[in-house]
Amino acid sequence: MQIVCTLSAPTFPASLKKRKRSFSGRILRWYIGGSREIMIERTLNPGEAASAADIQTALDEMAGTGGRLVLPAMELELDRGLRLHSGVTLCGQGESTILRKGPGRIYPLNGYHNYGMCDVPLCSTDGLDVGMTVSIHDNRTHGGFYETFATITWIDGDWVGLDQGIEADYSADQEPCLTTIYPLIFGHQIEQAAVRDLRLEGNRSKNAKAMGGCRGGAVYFYQSRNIEITDIYERDYFGEGLGFQMCLDVVIKDCRFDENTGNGLHPGAGSARALFENCSAEGNEKSGFFFCVRANYITVRDCTFKRNGTGLSIGTRDCYNLIEDCTMQDNRASGILIRRTPAPTEVHNCLIRDCDISGNGTERGEGQIQIEPAAHDISLVNNRITGHSGRMTAGVYTEDGVHDIYLDGNTFEHCRPNLATGPDSLTDHSPQIACGHDAAPNTAARHLGFSETGWEIKP
Repeated sequence: MQIVCTLSAPTFPASLKKRKRSFSGRILRWYIGGSREIMIERTLNPGEAASAADIQTALDEMAGTGGRLVLPAMELELDRGLRLHSGVTLCGQGESTILRKGPGRIYPLNGYHNYGMCDVPLCSTDGLDVGMTVSIHDNRTHGGFYETFATITWIDGDWVGLDQGIEADYSADQEPCLTTIYPLIFGHQIEQAAVRDLRLEGNRSKNAKAMGGCRGGAVYFYQSRNIEITDIYERDYFGEGLGFQMCLDVVIKDCRFDENTGNGLHPGAGSARALFENCSAEGNEKSGFFFCVRANYITVRDCTFKRNGTGLSIGTRDCYNLIEDCTMQDNRASGILIRRTPAPTEVHNCLIRDCDISGNGTERGEGQIQIEPAAHDISLVNNRITGHSGRMTAGVYTEDGVHDIYLDGNTFEHCRPNLATGPDSLTDHSPQIACGHDAAPNTAARHLGFSETGWEIKP
């Protein structure tokens, strides 16, 4: 993918010329056509990438022009998350570029503080610096959208300024605190950005609190569109591996998200038209893949989910999704769980085909595929379903209140029984399901409110 900025003026802007002179690594590649197109690429040397602040400065310099920032082979501990901008690609050298999260320190708030304030009072600010990314939460709201994620803008005594207002009232009796908990790489309200060829280490043993899945993950995007994430190997984060909320047209390919305390991959909160291809999630404490609320028109293809809590989990308003050619194996609960969601928020119109679902339910769960009410219009086609040798479960298990489940061409081995379904659960009629990232109608993303203006991507 080339990230292209089209200039309205026939000459380079002064800001671009100034940046060109300031670059000391391998600097710039451009081409000029009839529309004055420029593509900038900068490769940092180890001295220019000596800290997260240095890398962030280089990313910020590309905010107005777009471009590609390439990190050297190195191992670096981050004291803050790296914020991407529209039109910017951040690249490494594969597994030889290792970014490790720094320790998660806890700073108690000095009493009550109210919603919307762009600052917080702390008992101490020792060790904090302007530009660091932090979270604010308490033992009541931690984990939801009431958690605050922000960047420090100023420090004055024991007061810390933030680049956005806090998301909730924080009461003294709820033990509110600021923590140095953050995504390693993130983007808020951006488009046409990418992350490629990096190894990310979550360093959870040095972090006392988790990042809530609504506000962050090791890699995280919020209200963004046209994002690509490729060739990322991430592990050991105190929270989600990959998460995005209210995003459109996200492509995730050739990535691994392993051994996190949350879910491996977590598309959530109204996101649509996402493609996951040739990815894996292993050893995560929750699900390998977790569809959050209203994650629609998503394709999960050629992916592997092994030894997680649940293999793949689908829930509230998660509809029109396609799961194909995937492996769910040796997970502690079901290989595929369609979660309990009452009407009118139930799961429906999803197709699961050509998957290998085997050896799941090692500790809990009723079936290799477990479908809870009030799911309906789910198609299971040409899947290979194999039970666990030590703990026998059904191949497909449905609860009362599930209906119009269509089965065709599936094979079963070592399942007892193959089907544990109620009399009204199954149908002989194949539902006509238009699902997956490339089947979305024009109305599929209107709830996200994105405008149609922005950067242009050229192949």
